[in-house]
Amino acid sequence: MNMFYIIDAEILGIIALTLRLTFLSTTIAAIIGIPLGLWLDYANFTGKNILVVVNRTLMASPPVVVGLVVYLILMRQGPLGFLGLLFTFEAMVIAQVLLITPIVCGIVYTASQRNSENIRMFAFTMGANKIQTQILLVKELSNEIFFAVITGFGRAMSEVGAIMIVGGNIRHHTRTMTTTISLLRNRGEIDQAVYLGAILMIIAFIVQMAGDFLRRRERRADENF
Repeated sequence: MNMFYIIDAEILGIIALTLRLTFLSTTIAAIIGIPLGLWLDYANFTGKNILVVVNRTLMASPPVVVGLVVYLILMRQGPLGFLGLLFTFEAMVIAQVLLITPIVCGIVYTASQRNSENIRMFAFTMGANKIQTQILLVKELSNEIFFAVITGFGRAMSEVGAIMIVGGNIRHHTRTMTTTISLLRNRGEIDQAVYLGAILMIIAFIVQMAGDFLRRRERRADENF
């Protein structure tokens, strides 16, 4: 095994692109999915149950299917082909967001459905207005929301199929850690693939620990306040 493989300039670029893609996709998915999950629990309208079932179905969407759909939309003959986004970083972000958002939304919706009634009842007895109630709801569901975001992050970091289809695994352009591992495996360079996989797991662990540390510090600050 090449012990200097980990510090190769190309690999560092791949790691940087992977982190940029994962953080951006997760952030966008959280911005969309968290409010959508809370709204889905709060709102009452005809067809709500169907929408919930659709979201749960999308939570289990095969990545290659999502990648294919995005590919058909962004291809030159597709409805958004004029944007020229196929085989770009932006195309991979779109695919990742479509994969992650239903997951974040579904987890937040389930948590809110389970706890929101008691939280809103407490807020009502304390004389809170709608905005204060929503703030309290988000605070009380912070653990579940954190879990939803971390789950989405893990899903994004481990993705291969969708981003391979829409990104093309182009060297120095759209090649990520997971697509590189797949490529190395196909080449028979198993030791380097395992090495890169270990780096991927270490990064995921560090992000998880950092997020947990920030969440605990925020909770202690709220308690002290």
